[in-house]
Amino acid sequence: MTTPLIDLQVQSGIATIHFNRPEKRNAMSDDMRTEFIAALEHVASTKAIRALVLTGNGKGFCAGGDVAGMERRMQAPAGEIAFNGWSRQQRVHHTQTLLHTMPKPTIAAVNGAASGLGADTALACDFIIASDPASFTWSYINRGIIPDGGGMYFLPRRVGLPKAKELIFTGRKVELDEALQLGIVDRKTAAETLVADAQAWAAELSKGSSTALALGKTILNQSFELSAQQVFAQGSQAQGICYTSTEHRESVMAFLAKTAEKSAPRTNKE
Repeated sequence: MTTPLIDLQVQSGIATIHFNRPEKRNAMSDDMRTEFIAALEHVASTKAIRALVLTGNGKGFCAGGDVAGMERRMQAPAGEIAFNGWSRQQRVHHTQTLLHTMPKPTIAAVNGAASGLGADTALACDFIIASDPASFTWSYINRGIIPDGGGMYFLPRRVGLPKAKELIFTGRKVELDEALQLGIVDRKTAAETLVADAQAWAAELSKGSSTALALGKTILNQSFELSAQQVFAQGSQAQGICYTSTEHRESVMAFLAKTAEKSAPRTNKE
């Protein structure tokens, strides 16, 4: 039986995806990406799943793209390399978009090196929690390529444009404490409790209305590109949907019932 390259587990409404190619530091192969896409689509479409934690098995989080795959692409006929590369990019971008637009809170629990595409994949999540010996490097420049997993979009939004340029132009390693200082990492925790802490944080983030969370996240993801009026307009439409949701109705009715109980006249019993 073939060992899965993506290990998906669900407990108490929290999905945890482990990259499961530890002998390659979880470098992303084409087969692994196919399994990752299937797992992300399942998490997104399963109502009982309220949040997602993403981590790696073994010593690394994700070492980036599989170099063996890069070698195979270079061996293609010259007239096919460009189109093959374009086709591959569509798969990469589809994967990263699934993660970025997941209608539920997502947390990257970075347990080791997150390099190249691995660093971009962590950034595609809503939040990043990490432990020693986590590190980050946008090492694409060392392979003569540019960040293709969203790093040129996500990284400037976390660290600012000049710092993002410096990290991408040099491809240097960012250790955990610097990553925390720069805002690449949101929380630092112990290695032995990393996944458990990420799962607890995911449970906290996803306690509220799943409808409101999904709609709010969708608008927040676009807020740097939209004008205030566009955010207001999208917010108005989303709020209209929220007004009709079961969560909103039940919350309002529970509040009214509690208020009525408190205001009801009390009778003295002899």
